Amino acid sequence: MKRILVFALLTVFALAGTAQAETLKLLTWKGYAPQKLIDTFEKETGIKVEVTFSNNEEMIAKLRATRGAGFDLAQPSQDRISSVQAKYKLYQAMDYSKLDSSLFIPSMLTAVKANTLVKDKSYAAPFCWGTSGLIVNSDKAPKADSFKALIDPKYKGRVSYRLKRPTLIAMGFALGYDPFALYDDPKAYKAMLDKIAETMIEAKPIVKNYWANGDSLLESMRSGEVFVAMAWDAGGWKLHADNKAIDFKAPKEGALGWIDTFAIPAKAKNVEAAYKWINFMMKPENAGYFSSKEKYATASADALKYTDKAVADNFARSFPQAVIDNIKWYPPVPAKLESMEGKILDKIKAAN
Repeated sequence: MKRILVFALLTVFALAGTAQAETLKLLTWKGYAPQKLIDTFEKETGIKVEVTFSNNEEMIAKLRATRGAGFDLAQPSQDRISSVQAKYKLYQAMDYSKLDSSLFIPSMLTAVKANTLVKDKSYAAPFCWGTSGLIVNSDKAPKADSFKALIDPKYKGRVSYRLKRPTLIAMGFALGYDPFALYDDPKAYKAMLDKIAETMIEAKPIVKNYWANGDSLLESMRSGEVFVAMAWDAGGWKLHADNKAIDFKAPKEGALGWIDTFAIPAKAKNVEAAYKWINFMMKPENAGYFSSKEKYATASADALKYTDKAVADNFARSFPQAVIDNIKWYPPVPAKLESMEGKILDKIKAAN
């Protein structure tokens, strides 16, 4: 009887372990795991997907709190990985042999490997990308083609942007700096920030508002309250669908480009499921569905073949090859610079 009881208990524990192994715990951005694709993945693999929605700051906080445990796969932006990894060791090195490299745009896979490199190991693979630039009402501001439009007196009271670090970077390029080239020179970076602060404080009367909510910005553009804004490409495309005069425009300095990735937390329990999910999401038909639904481009090599025509047209209209070649991709940001930027943003906000 004791042997039977022991055998039964061992069987229960084994089954419990198997059940746990067949769950993928995903820490990601809202919209990055569409329910239709979750359902398909679960049907194809038998692996249950549990999703927790987050953002860059929350991902870091959650993984720091558990020292890299609690999730099998996360999706941080590629510029928020190497410095975090070097300091906190939240992720495990990516085993690229477990990825189907034929599914990826080679240049994007190479770029993310380089930008997440820590001590000869890389920690991520690319998922999707997008840019921030200008949303312009061409009927009201036909010549707005530079980030300088955000400080141009001719658009007084008709300008909007977020008071966040991307705007500081954009203004740096507008004023003739290369902010990314100054990342390794804190003194020169601080001098640039001081000049940006001086410029933006002087231009405060030009600004209608500092938007914090994307929906409120879109409504300001729709109503004609704002002519020129700094925002993401997808917001401009959404407005363009209703009013052809409004569209996303990459500024001549170059749009600012972000890449969100796949990264495996240090203490992930179901690593194999994580690699299966990555390869599943990068299949062109699945990536195409994601792009059609969320309006973001992906690193999947052939996804546009499976993307709705209206969405594919947005990419074609806004991103001819010359514009893509001029995108300023965010490199890994040193932590000390972010604190510097925070003080400058506070200074601009407090200025009268």
